Amino acid sequence: MKRKTILHFTLIAAIIGFMLAVQFQTTKRPIVRDTRDIWELRQDLKQEQELEQQLLLEIRRNDEKIQNYEQNHLADQQTALQETVDELKKEAGLTEIRGAGLILTIAPFYPENYVGPIAYTVSPELLKRFINELNMYDAKEIAIANERITNTTAIRDVNGVTQVGNAKISSLPIQVKVISDDVTTLYNRLKVSTIYDDFVIENLQLTVSEPMSAIVIPKYYREWQIRYMEAVKAEKEES
Repeated sequence: MKRKTILHFTLIAAIIGFMLAVQFQTTKRPIVRDTRDIWELRQDLKQEQELEQQLLLEIRRNDEKIQNYEQNHLADQQTALQETVDELKKEAGLTEIRGAGLILTIAPFYPENYVGPIAYTVSPELLKRFINELNMYDAKEIAIANERITNTTAIRDVNGVTQVGNAKISSLPIQVKVISDDVTTLYNRLKVSTIYDDFVIENLQLTVSEPMSAIVIPKYYREWQIRYMEAVKAEKEES
């Protein structure tokens, strides 16, 4: 009987201790209350409303973009295709181009008491070396005797006369037009170039104009010959 009483007393003491511990932890933690006044609450509410309006406006804008994209998708494709074609034509030299550049003149040059043959043309080798040097100096577009120079332009000797593309150089002087993104640098590099000596060796004189703000280089006006390409027929999509 005494042992049973001790057990009951221990159990009751444990329950009372647990309840006191819970009450102590509850009173130890302060209750966090919203201490903002009515003005601060209104400001916060206003900020939330403005944020909501911004989000709604952004959603509306995105919806309009999607709608416009769907409506103008075909037109955009056609515009992009046309822009690509125009860019390819420009790179191929099929459009006239204007810009800042130089005009270089190739003319006969003979020292005093010269006796010998007179030059009426420029050798293909000298012209090729001259074009390479211009490209090395960042020339953007070149025309020789009003003939647009492209990646496929042939410079060759035909019966003793130099031919640039389909233009024959059978008389001098001739003009070489050059357009560059940095015409001042091109001009300064040409002034100290040794290419002048190469022309003098062939009894020719190269003169360079001052930088000009408006040079017009004509387009390549002859038709391109396509030999090894054929149009591919689109295959029907399987349903």
